Amino acid sequence: MKSLLFSLVFLMSFTGYSKFILIPMDFETQDNHLKAYGISYWLLEKEQKIQWLLNYRGGSFLSPYSEDLERECTIRGVSFEIKSDAETKQILETINSPSQNMEAVLLEKAPKIAVYSPQGNVPWDDAVTMVLEFAEIPYETIYDEGVLKDELLLYDWLHLHHEDFTGQYGKFYRAYRSAPWYIQEKKDAEALAESLGYAKVSEAKLAVAKKINAYVIGGGFMFAMCSATDSFDIALSAEGTDICEPMFDGDPSDSGYQNKIDYSKTMAFTDYILEKDPMVYEYSSIDMTSTRNIPKAKDYFTLMDYSAKWDPIPTMLCQNHTAVVKGFMGQTTAFKPNHIKSNVLVMGKNKLNDEARYIHGIKGKGFFTFYGGHDPEDYQHRVGDPRTELELHPKSPGYRLILNNILFPAAEKKKQKT
Repeated sequence: MKSLLFSLVFLMSFTGYSKFILIPMDFETQDNHLKAYGISYWLLEKEQKIQWLLNYRGGSFLSPYSEDLERECTIRGVSFEIKSDAETKQILETINSPSQNMEAVLLEKAPKIAVYSPQGNVPWDDAVTMVLEFAEIPYETIYDEGVLKDELLLYDWLHLHHEDFTGQYGKFYRAYRSAPWYIQEKKDAEALAESLGYAKVSEAKLAVAKKINAYVIGGGFMFAMCSATDSFDIALSAEGTDICEPMFDGDPSDSGYQNKIDYSKTMAFTDYILEKDPMVYEYSSIDMTSTRNIPKAKDYFTLMDYSAKWDPIPTMLCQNHTAVVKGFMGQTTAFKPNHIKSNVLVMGKNKLNDEARYIHGIKGKGFFTFYGGHDPEDYQHRVGDPRTELELHPKSPGYRLILNNILFPAAEKKKQKT
């Protein structure tokens, strides 16, 4: 009876419309999956009705017909289908059937997006800013000054990418300590920390990490990729302990600092061992980049299958036109499963070695998602490599996962059951 009542209310929300536009997200009929998310965001900005049809043709979008919407889809090269009222009701009834692992989720408002990035970073340094610009989804940048002034409260969603919150400058010391860009970035970071009232970069970054942590606990959405994932948790767990060697902060690290790590302060990871050697390009045992031994031809990870009706949150985050996603590397590529907390969902993993690539959790009233790797369409991105041209990858399943997270805060939330 409750299911029938929900179905009637759901269908009534679209009364008064004679036609609808379905934006399919399956592989066969959608020409530009990435820009389709931009269309959805555009509708939300205009306060238009939109439904995210989970597991229906790759996670399609449905909205009442308008000439403006038809024209915008055509201009942006997004495939669409015009459906009658009767056809739309049939689609929704199919989705609502208990026999179908599908769900329709109402998207309510356009989330305000912040990207944590220093001034001077070009968009192609970061997969998220690249895909936001390609999909034509607006965002603003924020960095340490803004975070410490509580400007995060102005945003619904925050992205962190290749940032080092431990104050060790990305552990680039061995390969790049003589490079002009490394020397300049170190000077800039030290000057910024001093201007903010901190004696060390590690202290400033810890303060920033704690503010971000509080933002999530208070109800914010945080998405992190590459080295921002593990370095964020490491910084939180090392509060009050100096884990930096002299070349990073000018004085020795604390003796026996491994025993002082507090895993209760982290979001996702536990029981990891820190990498003490400054000549090793790694933060800790969390990352599997140097130990995974998977050839490029076999480097794929599989998305988990969740119940759309009972677990809409991970279902939303895993929407795709394929369950198998091409792998890609980064400073932090993948997470060792034995270092992931038991209350964190592993939504994507490589079955050859059980490594986790895509994880999600709840912290307080907020949510976080960690995605290993640097660029879903650049297998082994290196410093100075050319930018990825997303015009060549409009159907990228790896980039779709990023965009799922961007739309996630717009959805009407239901409590997760598993």
